[in-house]
Amino acid sequence: MKSRIFMYLFIFSVLLIIFQYVNSKNIIDKYEVDIRKYKTTMDAQEKTIAALEEQNFELNYFNIDRNDNALDYFIAQGYDADKLISAITEGLYNMNDYEGEEHPIVPFVSMTDSKLLINKIRILNHRWIVANFTDGVHWGEIFVTYEIDENNDLKYKLVEYFMYPKFN
Repeated sequence: MKSRIFMYLFIFSVLLIIFQYVNSKNIIDKYEVDIRKYKTTMDAQEKTIAALEEQNFELNYFNIDRNDNALDYFIAQGYDADKLISAITEGLYNMNDYEGEEHPIVPFVSMTDSKLLINKIRILNHRWIVANFTDGVHWGEIFVTYEIDENNDLKYKLVEYFMYPKFN
């Protein structure tokens, strides 16, 4: 009788070990599949991130924040580059606060009830600015040069401009 109990226990133990082995193998196989999927996803995301970083670099190429030569020019002239860049931007945006129909630098008159406003500014280097403007319906862009006179006043000069045609 004891031998039968040991035999049943032995068979039960072997079955339990086989069950544990199969179950563990299935779990490990599932983890391996999940890891492969995760690695594939990570590789794709790393490629996407690299492409976005390259695109970001290209988009910011003509930007004073990335132009060491322009920043060095300001520093060599004795200016705090960050404060000067802020003053240049604020100077153009402050032109949006004007009376009458004519904007101080945008050579168009609004064709709506709204005023023409400079909307977005990009300082390209230590001399050039590109900005867009709108009256809410019509859009255009201006190319402006700037300089600092002997009194440390910013002077803006409109060089080129255009307004997009309205296609409606």
